Amino acid sequence: MMPFRKFRVKKDERALLFDRGDFVEVLGPGEHVRFDPLFRLALQTFALAEPRFEHRLGDWLVKAEREVVEREFHFVELGPTEVGMLFADGVLLEVLAPNTRQLYWKGYIDLRFERIDIATDFAVDAKLVPQLIAFTGHDFKVLVKGGAGVYGVQVPAFHVAVLYVNGKLHGVIEAGAYAYWAFGRDLRVEFVDLRLQAIEVAGQEILTKDKVPLRVNLNAGYRVTDVVTAYGKQAKPADFLYKELQFGLRAAVGTRTLDELLENKGVIDQVVAAHVAQRVEAFGLEVDSVGVKDIILPGDMKTILAKVVEADKIALANVIRRREETAATRSLLNTARVMEDNPTALRLKELETLEKVTEKIDKISVFGGLDGVLKDLVKIR
Repeated sequence: MMPFRKFRVKKDERALLFDRGDFVEVLGPGEHVRFDPLFRLALQTFALAEPRFEHRLGDWLVKAEREVVEREFHFVELGPTEVGMLFADGVLLEVLAPNTRQLYWKGYIDLRFERIDIATDFAVDAKLVPQLIAFTGHDFKVLVKGGAGVYGVQVPAFHVAVLYVNGKLHGVIEAGAYAYWAFGRDLRVEFVDLRLQAIEVAGQEILTKDKVPLRVNLNAGYRVTDVVTAYGKQAKPADFLYKELQFGLRAAVGTRTLDELLENKGVIDQVVAAHVAQRVEAFGLEVDSVGVKDIILPGDMKTILAKVVEADKIALANVIRRREETAATRSLLNTARVMEDNPTALRLKELETLEKVTEKIDKISVFGGLDGVLKDLVKIR
C-alpha cells in the first residue's frame, strides 16, 4: 500500500484539504502529493465560476486563518446601515444586505465591491436602477441575487407618488422610474393624479325648509394643487372633499323652500361651490366646478306639482284668451267710431261685408237692378 496520495485541483478550482474532518490547508491548481498511509485526508473542491464561498468554516477562517483569507479570498464585512454591491467583470452580480460577512474566492473572475451608506439617503442611483430591477406594468421584478431588498416605483405621466417611510410621509416623487433600498425600512407609495378629476355625490335625501323630501345628485370637478399639504392633513383627500360637498348640499337645500329651489335652480350650485371653496382652500385642493345633476321628487309630490303646473297653465291660457277678446272688442269699437263720422267708410264696410257674403253663395238672383243690390241687400242701422 502506497503511503503517499495525489490530489489534483483543476485550474478553475480551489480545494480545501481535511484530515479526519479538520481543516488543513487551501490547495491551488495542480497536483498535490501528501503522506496519507491511512487514508485520513479528504479533498473538497470549489468551482471558481461561483466565487461565493458558502461553507461552515467561513467564520472560523476569518477569525483563525487570517493569512489564508487574505491570500485566497475577498472578505466583505458590512455595517448595519451599509449595502454592498458585487460586480463580476464589471457586471452587477449580487446585492449584499446590511451586516453581511461573506467570503469570495479570488480567481480568474475580476470581482469588485462597492459600499453604500443608506442611513439617510436610501435612493438608488438612477444608473443602477435598470441593473437591479425591471418594471412589468404596475409591478417590478428583481434582476440580481439579493435584490429582494430593493423597492421599485414607476410613476405614470400626469401623476406623482407620495412616498411613506415606516408609516411617515417622506416626500413626493415626480413621474418616472425609481428604486430605493428597503433594508430596515417599510416603504409604501400612493399615486396621485394631478389632472382634473370628477367626484359624484349621489342619492342624498334632504328635507327642504318646508319639509319636502328631495333626492339630489351632485357632480363636482377638482384637482390636487399641493400634494404634500393634501396628504399631510388628511389620509384620503377625496373622502374629505366628498364630506364637504355633502355639508354644502344640505346647507343649500335645507335652508330653502321647494318653490325657491325650483325658481332658481342655480342657487344650489352657487351655495355648494362657495362652501366647498372656503373649506378646501387650506387642504391643498381646488374645486373647479360644481353642478346639480338631478333633483328627484317623491311620487306624491310629483303628482301635486303636476296639478299645480297644469292649473297655472290653464289660468295663463284664460288670461291670454281674455286679453285677445278685449283687444278684438276694442278694435271693433274704434272701427264703429270711424264709420259713424265718415259715410264713405261706412259704405266701404258694407261692400266688404257684401263681398264676404257672396263668396259663400254659388248662385244669387237680383231684383231691382244693381242699385237695389247696393242699397237694399245690405243695410246697417
